[in-house]
Amino acid sequence: MAKAKRDEVWVFFGELLKERREAAGLSQSELGRRVFVSGAYIGLFEQGVRKPQLDVAQRIDQALQTSGIFERTCRDLINASPYASYFHEVAELEAVATKICEFAPTVVPGLLQTAEYARAVTVAVHPFATEEYIEEKVTSRIERQEILREDATRPEYWVILHENAVLTPVGGPAAMARQLDHIAAMMRQRRVLVTVLPRAIGAHAHMTGTLKLMEFNDQPPTAYTETEFTGTLLDDPAVVKQAQRTYDLLRVATLSPEASLALIESAAEDFRRCASTT
Repeated sequence: MAKAKRDEVWVFFGELLKERREAAGLSQSELGRRVFVSGAYIGLFEQGVRKPQLDVAQRIDQALQTSGIFERTCRDLINASPYASYFHEVAELEAVATKICEFAPTVVPGLLQTAEYARAVTVAVHPFATEEYIEEKVTSRIERQEILREDATRPEYWVILHENAVLTPVGGPAAMARQLDHIAAMMRQRRVLVTVLPRAIGAHAHMTGTLKLMEFNDQPPTAYTETEFTGTLLDDPAVVKQAQRTYDLLRVATLSPEASLALIESAAEDFRRCASTT
């Protein structure tokens, strides 16, 4: 299902939710209490700005006695998404975020990947996948990067790269040189602020996978953590605050932006020299 079509269905989901809620005589706050989210979140669902997770859709069906229509619609949209089921809502939130902060311990984040790098990562994770599957995954990842190209709506984007992510030759030396050139160009264009966490730092504040923080104009901030096999979107205020503190601890341990850029460009040149001798 194309993105535009998915967006239309989410709008329908929101309109139907509002219609059924009002028919049940419930305010947004009253329905929110019954399904364990805030009334503001119900409003965002109805506007199509925020997409409910499957368990919330199930509770909405129970609260409004709608015979599973919201669960089925939610499942259809999740299944039609090019992303893993645990990531599809994160991709939607990226598109409306005003600020995104990421920590990448081993791999360059998807929003900064070149197609060549994305392909190498995808093939490594799915070595027996069809070419069609690989291309779909790479294309969807590159399409997510549109949010960084629109000056008027571009989020403030901060990235902490562990030095391991900078020095691991994903796709081979030549491909990695081009990947690092791309990051350096984005930094010089001031489209992203990247700092590098040195390997010499040893133990650090977040040792178990990636971390992404997102802020918005009209909804509470969220945090997202991902390990090798799954990811978790977090919106409990206390947990998000803890995640923000973790990111702050990582940030104070990184190199300066200037030193990070120098390291990235030096690594790109090293990979280029290596590629030219092979």
